[in-house]
Amino acid sequence: MSYTALYRKFRPDNFEDVKGQDHIVTTLTNQIKASRIGHAYLFCGTRGTGKTTVAKILAKAVNCEHPVDGSPCNECEMCRAIQSGTSMNVIEIDAASNNGVDNIREIREEVAYRPTEGNYKVYIIDEVHMLSTGAFNALLKTLEEPPSYVIFILATTEAHKIPITILSRCQRYDFRRISIDTIAARLEELLKAEGVEAEEKAVRYVAKAGDGSMRDALSLLDQCIAFYLGETLTYDKVLEVLGAVDTEVFSKLLRKVLKGDVTGAIHVLEDLIIGGRELSQFVGDFTWYMRNLLLVKTSENPEEAIDVSSENLKLLKEESEMTDGETLMRYIRIFSDLSNQIRFATQKRVLVEIALIKLCRPAMETNMDSLLDRIRVLERQIEERPVQQVIVQQPQGQGEAVPGVPLEAEKECKPQKAAPEDLQKIVASWKVIVGQTSGVFKQMLQKSIPKYNGETGSPILFIEFQDFLGQAYVDNPEAKQELQEIIERQTGKTVDIQMLVANQHQHTNLAQITVDQAIRENIHMDVVVEEDLDE
Repeated sequence: MSYTALYRKFRPDNFEDVKGQDHIVTTLTNQIKASRIGHAYLFCGTRGTGKTTVAKILAKAVNCEHPVDGSPCNECEMCRAIQSGTSMNVIEIDAASNNGVDNIREIREEVAYRPTEGNYKVYIIDEVHMLSTGAFNALLKTLEEPPSYVIFILATTEAHKIPITILSRCQRYDFRRISIDTIAARLEELLKAEGVEAEEKAVRYVAKAGDGSMRDALSLLDQCIAFYLGETLTYDKVLEVLGAVDTEVFSKLLRKVLKGDVTGAIHVLEDLIIGGRELSQFVGDFTWYMRNLLLVKTSENPEEAIDVSSENLKLLKEESEMTDGETLMRYIRIFSDLSNQIRFATQKRVLVEIALIKLCRPAMETNMDSLLDRIRVLERQIEERPVQQVIVQQPQGQGEAVPGVPLEAEKECKPQKAAPEDLQKIVASWKVIVGQTSGVFKQMLQKSIPKYNGETGSPILFIEFQDFLGQAYVDNPEAKQELQEIIERQTGKTVDIQMLVANQHQHTNLAQITVDQAIRENIHMDVVVEEDLDE
């Protein structure tokens, strides 16, 4: 006897076995029990969600001699004939290959004849969106006023391609993507029926790989069972069969990217390719991994937002603290673009390597999110490189330095170029620091200009408010303390702060540190600022 695929062998034969479509099952069973059966139905939804299955069950239920709570009994002669495909009452048509006007005219001629047995003649037209314009027009009249013994069930994955004149004549039912929990529970049932042992983690990965499609998940499970026939299905075996990548590899790769280690990232990719992993699958899974990181970073309850184990969630929380949301969105954008390009590419490896280099080298791009990533890299470099301190010792035999009389080395320093690196770092991340404040204080800081006093020995950060309303924060110790704490958390440095209002202070030697200057002095590149023509 030939082998039957799992998705065919375990196809539901009554409404109770249909998973994940309770809103549709309840409506149809109520219609059957109340004898309020419609003449035309439109089943919409992505692949593998049960459209054709529910259509066949509905065809059996309306013709069943002894229906049970709205579902077919599967024991009467009509149910068995429809189940075996020998009934003349149920006609299945593939609109992908029978999409012409002549095919629809044959249907119009056939509906004139009553069924020889049973109550209804049911026409199931699959992929109905493939019908030609002439075929749709030929179907209109028959679909609007069919004989009382005829039911049309139209199934499609692309409802937007169906003319509105057809849509208005049908009861529309949208099939939802099936959740991972529902698919995993169904797979567990089938594995027990087949006598196959499998790890829960492996089953959940197959359910996730199904992407909301029960049929896809069953096909993948069938493939995994066949590869390791007679063995326990483990998580590692599933990854090997499907050409997927473990999350530990994603974690390793992300850490290489955050460090800007191009060579390390390429080596990780090399190991994946040698291991036989499929690059298109890798791109999609890594994008999904970064999506989970972004949700952990931004969501108040990440446990409810993503579907991962507690062990992986702990790892995601740890890695989410290593970067910011803007950087993750840039990574996701690059890999999303890559997923569209790699589908039809012949040199997939080259495209993936270019994408990894873009992640590691944000200077290669010129948009806003790459600029934020470059600032992040700059901050990390400043933190890793300690501030160099110059200690000037008096030669022996000379007197001590007289207070108020600067040394010769100090005389040669120009105030505009003497900004310490810690002040440069603060200014480079000024928007991030201000973003952590709140209320009116935040609005005042957004309009303020950070400056420093070139003649002062110790670095003092002067906050110059441009609005006279900032006077309320000049002598406010709580506001000063709040800003100092944020700067200390952001940079790891304690800096004295003095708040001023423009044109209302006596300091005439304050120098402004710009973000361009901070970037130029730390990464040694010119910053070109485009002028706004409107101004």
